[in-house]
Amino acid sequence: MKKTLRYLSTIVILLLSTSFIVVSPAASEGVTVSASGAVLIDSNTGRILYSLNPHKKLPMASTTKIMTALIAIEYGKLDEVVKIKRNSVGIEGSSIYLYENEEITLRDLIYGLMLRSGNDAAVAIATHVSGSVENFAELMNKKAKEIGAQNTSFKNPHGLHAKDHYTTAYDLALITREAMKHHEFKEISKTKLWKADRETNNYFYNKNKTLWQYEGGDGVKIGYTQAAGRCLVSSATRNGIQLIAVVLNDNNWFNDCYRLLDYGFENYKPSVIYSKGQYIEKIQVVNGNKENIELIAKSDLILPLIEGDKEKLKISIDIPKQIHAPIIKGQEIGNIKVYLDGQLISYEKLISRDKVEEKSVLDRVKSFISNIFS
Repeated sequence: MKKTLRYLSTIVILLLSTSFIVVSPAASEGVTVSASGAVLIDSNTGRILYSLNPHKKLPMASTTKIMTALIAIEYGKLDEVVKIKRNSVGIEGSSIYLYENEEITLRDLIYGLMLRSGNDAAVAIATHVSGSVENFAELMNKKAKEIGAQNTSFKNPHGLHAKDHYTTAYDLALITREAMKHHEFKEISKTKLWKADRETNNYFYNKNKTLWQYEGGDGVKIGYTQAAGRCLVSSATRNGIQLIAVVLNDNNWFNDCYRLLDYGFENYKPSVIYSKGQYIEKIQVVNGNKENIELIAKSDLILPLIEGDKEKLKISIDIPKQIHAPIIKGQEIGNIKVYLDGQLISYEKLISRDKVEEKSVLDRVKSFISNIFS
């Protein structure tokens, strides 16, 4: 059963009770940045709020390490011990000063990668996860394609200049958004200081000034090489909305990211579309001790909206006509999709509010007889 609604009745109330900041459609034209490529997105939905040459292929220096951390988290176990091989020692550029045969946890390596931008940590992670830098780069490229970063090519895990090692502002935002889905990544990227379990060089201070300078700043990564220029991915969260700003080859990197974040927070108001546990719909239960079961939202959906967006929202609910018992509490049943101006911006599974047990044989016989005589 598919229901396409302009608004759910409960959602109408939420939206209409929310005041909207009036913003000219050309408001973003007043935002100027010095980057060769830049983008601002909503982390939750991936909606682009601002862009400048978003699909221009550019080198990205150490912001490469966002993908390195993502692959390490997905393929590795953070508490496993890594024995450092010779190929991970003495890598040029930023370093956490690994030494051959040192034993260090993957977790500490990722903190060293993200906070201190250790190029040696990047090679150590790649070697541990995939056996070689080349094999690890294949995993990076595979992941990039899976999440829609079609204009990205990785040749190494650290971002030192290499031919055909590039991304775009938009692709890098997508990669960061994907990484932010992992609790471990979010915690690492917003950490200001980490003490690693090693005897020397064990304090990792975060180079990302966003954490100190910007209200709500919670990540993500800086990068610089002579070829790539200054590259920065900054994120910040306010009132339930997390925005991700990316600038590539930008001499005014931090100020420009702050300018983009300011634009987003000042002009887009957080609006609750539905809340975790909110009733959405109910469906008939077959052979259950209840005739119907309520379906609820699995999580909150808060969108950054400007004046006029409200009228462009459309919600589609896709659920079966009926479902057979037994049903467990929290079971995924159907989905809810939210469209903005015809584009899908949110897809979420609906879940059962309670459990429904299957009817006993005796209850089924009683129901059968009752239906005959009714």
